[in-house]
Amino acid sequence: MAVNYYTKEGLDKLKAELNELKTKGRADMAKQIAEARDKGDLSENAEYDAAKEAQGLLELKISKLETVVGDARVIDESTIDTSKVSILSTVKIKNKKTKMEVKYQLVAEEEADLKNGKISVQSPIGKGLLGKKKGEKAVIKVPAGDMEFEILDITV
Repeated sequence: MAVNYYTKEGLDKLKAELNELKTKGRADMAKQIAEARDKGDLSENAEYDAAKEAQGLLELKISKLETVVGDARVIDESTIDTSKVSILSTVKIKNKKTKMEVKYQLVAEEEADLKNGKISVQSPIGKGLLGKKKGEKAVIKVPAGDMEFEILDITV
């Protein structure tokens, strides 16, 4: 069992998606199968086969999401140690080569949203920053090569 940590909003979003798939998704799928079944001989009915396959994929997605939600834990932001980078930390870093400064919040994979400054703790940069302290340097292997960052600040 792999426990993943989420913000309350992130976990609520996952639960809402799961509920949507279980209710509306399953109802839509049943309707598609019924419509395909009404079109005649099931042995030569490509629409029926496609609908049954889509149903299997939907059930697989529901099963995976149930596992994720079941293993999820909400992090109390007041307990986050800001002396080092951890999940849900907001970290301000400076690229040593370009001198560019950016701010990221480290979140679970499913909550990652680069446009909003949220990167996954599973990403190369996220992994490279975890455990680092303010003032430390982090050399991170990315597809383009090694990047060196300096940790400028860590907040919640």
